[in-house]
Amino acid sequence: MAGILEGIKVVDMGHVVAIPAAGAMLGDWGAEVTKVEPLTGEMARGIRRAGGASRIIQYDGGEVHWIFQVLNRNKRGVALDLKKEAGREVLYKLIERSDVFMSNYESSTLKKLKVDYSSLSEINPTLIYALLTGYGTAGPDKDERGFDYSAAWARSGMQYLIGEPGSPPPPQRGGMMDRVAAAHAVAGILAALLHREKTGEGQELEFSLYHTGVWVLATDIQAALIDAPVPKHDRTKARNPIWNTYQTKDEQWLWLSMLQSDNHWPDFCRAIEKPDLEKSPRFNTMEAREQNSEELVAILDVIFSTKNIKEWEKRLRENNCIYARVQTPLEVTNDPQAVANDFFSNIVHPIGGEMKLVTTPINFSKNPASIRTHAPEIGQHTEEVILELGYNWDDISRLKEDGVIL
Repeated sequence: MAGILEGIKVVDMGHVVAIPAAGAMLGDWGAEVTKVEPLTGEMARGIRRAGGASRIIQYDGGEVHWIFQVLNRNKRGVALDLKKEAGREVLYKLIERSDVFMSNYESSTLKKLKVDYSSLSEINPTLIYALLTGYGTAGPDKDERGFDYSAAWARSGMQYLIGEPGSPPPPQRGGMMDRVAAAHAVAGILAALLHREKTGEGQELEFSLYHTGVWVLATDIQAALIDAPVPKHDRTKARNPIWNTYQTKDEQWLWLSMLQSDNHWPDFCRAIEKPDLEKSPRFNTMEAREQNSEELVAILDVIFSTKNIKEWEKRLRENNCIYARVQTPLEVTNDPQAVANDFFSNIVHPIGGEMKLVTTPINFSKNPASIRTHAPEIGQHTEEVILELGYNWDDISRLKEDGVIL
């Protein structure tokens, strides 16, 4: 069955995570995505370790960069030296037949290479040109480089707010905010394509990691805008003790998520088998629980320490409480709920054999997304793509001799 974006042609000149992730989403949905890299490969190929973990799996026949597979499946790979005019000419021919160009290289680099919006829109006026920056295209830091660790995590206020009061700012998980930015990029691209469908107009769209972080943290930022900043969460003094974490007898953690605490309080007291708490004047209203939160959290800490997590899950589920166990990533990979809803898909890699990849989180009933191919090697499809653009084998030989392609 055809993907929902079949017929849309995308040039992905991204590196590391954010734009490649956006390209992977579009590719999963059926778009024809061509990844354009320098002859040495994009930056992510050279990142072999991150967060203390290796990104490379060694096999008898070679090695597989497993993060690169997640972010670059369903793409054809073209390697070009865009510093050379002949390399830019190849890209320009590709742009002529494309709907979307997207990149997260620095604006100054794109301008030097003559692949900025001004240059490419002359070649294809209907092009949708998506540019991700660290901090935006205006202001004193518009030319600053930024990864999601710095621009979207630290500077947005998110790193400050995560963790207990007085604790050091915690590290981020690799590429987390990059993938959030990727989803926003895809949404913007699709909106621009819809506008083009109505008007015939192409356009440039710009988004930044910093703005993405601020939007993700919009509740806290909005509170600050009205001079009512929200304090860091202290679980021992949680204003709503049934919106909080508790450790069980087997040293697992539960997160209770009952925002409308008055509605859930009777059910919750039945779940923990403490009817006396339900009617206690210290805890029988939202205001009372907030006023006596430290005392109530201490009581609940003791209660939850008396049973294993499976016992508590059964009790909470039977009494219509909203909760979740705090899982490790390894536990997620074996979670029956994740498996039943196709969170993972198998591909066959020529070196690594069968491997599972995380799928994108949108399911189309009539045009299901799919992971069809593994990530390309550097320039794997260069000849194939160039022949489609009208070049012949003599042209390819000359481009190779001149160091324009591999």
